[in-house]
Amino acid sequence: MNLLAEKAREQVARAGVRMARAGLVLGTWGNVSCRVSREDLVVITPSGMAYDALQPRDIVVVDLNGSVIEGERRPSTELELHLAIYRARPDVKAVMHTHSVFASAMAVARLPVPPVVEDVAQIVGGAVPVAEYAPAGSQELAANVVRALGQGGAVLLANHGLVGVGGSLDEAFNVCQIVEKAAQIYILAGLIGTPTILGENEVIDLRYRYLISYGQNKGGGERR
Repeated sequence: MNLLAEKAREQVARAGVRMARAGLVLGTWGNVSCRVSREDLVVITPSGMAYDALQPRDIVVVDLNGSVIEGERRPSTELELHLAIYRARPDVKAVMHTHSVFASAMAVARLPVPPVVEDVAQIVGGAVPVAEYAPAGSQELAANVVRALGQGGAVLLANHGLVGVGGSLDEAFNVCQIVEKAAQIYILAGLIGTPTILGENEVIDLRYRYLISYGQNKGGGERR
């Protein structure tokens, strides 16, 4: 196995721990993957293993058809979902699937998370849509997610959870955190009044300004 794949396995193992410690998942649920740079390979968390016990050797390496290249564990049952996103979105380098409480509540209600705070517009790119329901791990779910995600940064899975994507594991993690925060704010705001949603032009302007001017380097911060 090449050094890039081995490094990616280490990064995915750490990302799984980070996801669990942030409260985005409980137990062994959820999954994380990343694309190996300059290779048609994906590394993904194994099925049914606790994140705090994960070692790089537990992370599974597959090709874009799902064939196991390296690893003795069974890959996540949501492998097809991850692969479908990578095949449809060459710009996506990392995928994180979480079951965070407020985002999942929106998914159960089958309501999109609207851009009620600026960072949803800046980093996610706008409202987070809901993919049509299909059984977990199915090809139908994978197709529904790809269709609903489009060129966006996140998508809710009806009666299930959230998927966030990005140009890196850090970005995918940030997307999932921001969507969870926005879902919580939207639900709480609805209890005390009527949430005000940012307009389409405001969303476009916020996203544009983020991409060209945020961060330390001219030209913006992380991009998908």
